[in-house]
Amino acid sequence: MSGRISRRSFLQAVALGGGLGAVSAGSAAAFPFDIDPLRPLMFSSPPLEPYRDRLPILPTVSGTSVDVHASSTVHQFHTDLAPSPALAYSGSDYLGATIEAHVGQPTTIAYRNTIAAHPFAVDVDTSLHGMSERDRTAVPTAMHLHGGVNPPQFDGHPEQVFRPGQEFAHHLPNRQDAAGLWYHDHAMGMTRLNIYAGLVGLYLLRDDFDTGRPDNPLGLPAEVPLVLQEKMFTAEGRQRIRSTPTVPQGSWEGGAVGDVGVVNGKVWPELDVARGWYRLRLVNAGSLSVWNLYFGNRMRFWVIGGDNGLLDAPVAVTRVRLSPAERVDLLVDFGDVEPGSTVELCNDEPPPFQAALIGERTMPKFCRFRVGAARGFIGGPPATLRGGPGQPEPLRPIPRPDVYRDVTLSQPSGVRLPPSIMSLNNLRYSTEDIELPRQGTVEQWNIINATNDPHPVHLHLANFRVLGRQVIETLRFALAAPQPPLGIRWTPSADAFTISPLVPAEPWERGFKDTVLANANSVTRIVAAFPTAEGLGFDPDAVFGHGSHAAHGHASDGPHPLQGYVWHCHILDHEDHEMMLRYRTVV
Repeated sequence: MSGRISRRSFLQAVALGGGLGAVSAGSAAAFPFDIDPLRPLMFSSPPLEPYRDRLPILPTVSGTSVDVHASSTVHQFHTDLAPSPALAYSGSDYLGATIEAHVGQPTTIAYRNTIAAHPFAVDVDTSLHGMSERDRTAVPTAMHLHGGVNPPQFDGHPEQVFRPGQEFAHHLPNRQDAAGLWYHDHAMGMTRLNIYAGLVGLYLLRDDFDTGRPDNPLGLPAEVPLVLQEKMFTAEGRQRIRSTPTVPQGSWEGGAVGDVGVVNGKVWPELDVARGWYRLRLVNAGSLSVWNLYFGNRMRFWVIGGDNGLLDAPVAVTRVRLSPAERVDLLVDFGDVEPGSTVELCNDEPPPFQAALIGERTMPKFCRFRVGAARGFIGGPPATLRGGPGQPEPLRPIPRPDVYRDVTLSQPSGVRLPPSIMSLNNLRYSTEDIELPRQGTVEQWNIINATNDPHPVHLHLANFRVLGRQVIETLRFALAAPQPPLGIRWTPSADAFTISPLVPAEPWERGFKDTVLANANSVTRIVAAFPTAEGLGFDPDAVFGHGSHAAHGHASDGPHPLQGYVWHCHILDHEDHEMMLRYRTVV
């Protein structure tokens, strides 16, 4: 590792050289929530009055065949902002319709790319893996059902891209538990730009218990889906993907933070609610930040599910910590709130270390609920959600692993600005040195985060359970097993360097997951059962399609067949710049 410049050192030098001592808070009062515009190393959105706009209720579509087309649109994010160029799915002007499907009933998504112009064409970084000048105008897309257990050819592989005028049919078997999934773009090197521009939608998988109807057997109240994002805007009201002027336009940044909260496509919206119970289904669809969410009056609420379905029973909490791509299913009671009062959905998670270095601050609010006089749903949380009459089967105990596998997260450097390269196992995406778990085996993955920032890690295909986390002494770990040059596998065990007991999974993490937050300087332990072809009803190791290296910026590689899935960090900038690897499940 010696002789290389870390991103941390680079940003510290920039911050010191930029004269942070000159920053003043003199005009902070002009901004809501004390957001200070006078941070010379950060862009800022114009002053916006919160709660001017109503919370949009996302449209819903259902059926065994659904059309989803990605298109160029214009969307107004706030009453006081001019409409901004955006992307959307299926006739919306931002985001996409919520797709409702049923367990055991296959869904065909007829996908089309009709994008005429990309809002962030000038922000395309052609130095990233698989990128070229062509991508600014002939925009590549790849639709992925996040959390879906789908054949590899229908998973939305990042190399299986579709350009304007191209279409593809995704056949989704829906052979998994009812859950709140989401679909989003996954094109190689373009994911951060396409998702930020608006290519996001919810996919609610129902069953005979969790029907989503008022007469559902579980006795759950009406649900309100909330797609949470963070954004910045220009003075003209356009979305801004860059958060710092220290990185030139057209260059990968490393993590685009935001200074305003956006929910269902509106900045700091408000929702009228009755005095009763609601089911809030949240997804962190942001680019970078982890959020520690709570209600402004500190009232308790109940977690009933997570990424891949319901828990065995509701769990009372006063906060949930949600990283990019994670979902959480909540029951909230507004019945004890005085009519006419308001309750805010808040966040107090500090910004990531490297963003804080250049002046990023906590984005403190997302939306507000205004409580009316009418009485709403008066039932309380069910005693159980699984295992009882009229309920699905209880969660199985976490199985004993057959295999233990160490994987690492690190940030080596290259000759570029900024210099960081995000890496899994110290390898590039193009490596052939990939994980090859055997079908039918249970593996414990020890995810060793040797960086100062949290990283949400997402496995395609395989759902898993979280055992817990341990803090590691990263310096001793790195000195005992020095990191080789980028491209050479680096996966030493960190077990000898743990300095804390295993902290169990949080209450909202106790069900099946597809994304887990790997805290900074820690090892996160998960257990995944890799399914067989017989159990899935399809071959997860099938060869399909053609890789896009030749058509997507790497002419020397040539087209090649694809096989398997990917696993990656779900900080969108990170997965776009090497923090993603392929993997296969073999026989």
